[in-house]
Amino acid sequence: MPARRTIRDVLASQDEIPLIDVRSEGEFSEGHIPGAHSLPLFTNEERAEIGTLYKHEGRNQAVLRGLEITGPKLRTLAEKGQSLSRERTIAVYCWRGGMRSASVAWLFEQAGLKTYVLEGGYKSFRRLCGELFALPWNLHILGGRTGSQKTKLLQRAAERGAQAIDLEALANHRGSAFGAMTPKAAAAHRADGQPTQEHFENLLGYALHSADAKRPLWLEDESRLIGRVHLPDTLWAQMRSAPVFIVDATLEERVRYLVAEYPLEKEKYLKSLDAIRKRLGDVRYRTAHTALDAGDAKTFCETVLDYYDRAYDFGLTKRSTVYTERVPQEDVVKKILSL
Repeated sequence: MPARRTIRDVLASQDEIPLIDVRSEGEFSEGHIPGAHSLPLFTNEERAEIGTLYKHEGRNQAVLRGLEITGPKLRTLAEKGQSLSRERTIAVYCWRGGMRSASVAWLFEQAGLKTYVLEGGYKSFRRLCGELFALPWNLHILGGRTGSQKTKLLQRAAERGAQAIDLEALANHRGSAFGAMTPKAAAAHRADGQPTQEHFENLLGYALHSADAKRPLWLEDESRLIGRVHLPDTLWAQMRSAPVFIVDATLEERVRYLVAEYPLEKEKYLKSLDAIRKRLGDVRYRTAHTALDAGDAKTFCETVLDYYDRAYDFGLTKRSTVYTERVPQEDVVKKILSL
């Protein structure tokens, strides 16, 4: 009989033991354990059919129909399991660690693979994510106005040993109306390139699982919404009361960085500009629109930053943080590593 392992054990051994998600394509595309391979026992339609049969005719008829559906698939499933295994070892999960994962695990064992079943299934991973969001983290927040290079500074600090999580990379969005990134052609990501809310939480929980709660954990100062996904309430509340270190950079430095870093894409930026027209006001909107038409990236940046700077400064006054410190841009990495 396949052995069962806890979610923490499965995650700890994921580099050595490949993890297989046997839920339907639809379930996988809504959210899954990062790094898992999709090998569905049933298609979306087959799963729906079996569920309806279970509801109206009972478990026995649903099981018989399931066997009828999976019979022709057994060889293909076994061969795929063998190709995905490492050292002829593999782990599987379904929604709750029930019949689907047990059935595939039995098949893999018959095909000569040492197989583990995730106790509690995908649901146990989702529960772990919730627990991780609520842990009392030693959070430190890197803040600063738009263009102060917060993300790059955190990346440099992380390369030198600091503990940091790039929330914008997980959300695939830079957080503002102009923050859309190149869409990712990945499972559990929508057409706009961002992950589903469920999968964003999965990615964040997965990152936190590898973090040390006793060490300082650095996050960038974000709104609760990053594009169309939002930060979990329990973690967000901790972020709002954590100490904030504000990158001190001049307007000229920030404009120079933004102009060099982000090419002026007229059609894309016009849509974003229209989205914040009311908040910009007519004067700033017309100035920014004219600059965009003329390809004047410097004026466009300066005009839009005026709005974002005011909004960011106002947001700082609403924080419940007990500590705020301004740090010159050139000293930020040194400061992070010293704490």
